[in-house]
Amino acid sequence: MTVARILAVKGTEVVTTQPHRTLKEVAELLATRDIGAIVVADIQGSVLGILSERDIVRAIGHRGAEALGDAVSTHMTSKVVTTTDDESIHATMEKMNLGRFRHLPVMRNGKLGGILSIGDVVKYRLAEMEHEHSAMREYIASA
Repeated sequence: MTVARILAVKGTEVVTTQPHRTLKEVAELLATRDIGAIVVADIQGSVLGILSERDIVRAIGHRGAEALGDAVSTHMTSKVVTTTDDESIHATMEKMNLGRFRHLPVMRNGKLGGILSIGDVVKYRLAEMEHEHSAMREYIASA
């Protein structure tokens, strides 16, 4: 199965922000939207970085509450690992595990086309395993 399969069910909406926004503004947006990361993009929609809750916590840990006034660009991850619609779920899981991150932007023709969280991938994989388990039980019962 591919990333496209998850996005077909989940949808392709991606919450983005601009690099000049403050950590406080983005923290409020993350809380309001109940999400764990936000893609940082320019006006044309090109991906510049990604900022997660973990990045905000690290910034506050290093600089205290003053960090909340910092620009997102100061604390975002600028070397963003991405995936594409045609990448397998297994490859995506491996990429997330090796990189130790929980959010993966999906690129389509060089543009942002969605985002996956580790929760999305695990949910899909559990459903796939349950389906395989059921098929195996049916096979054994019919033998």
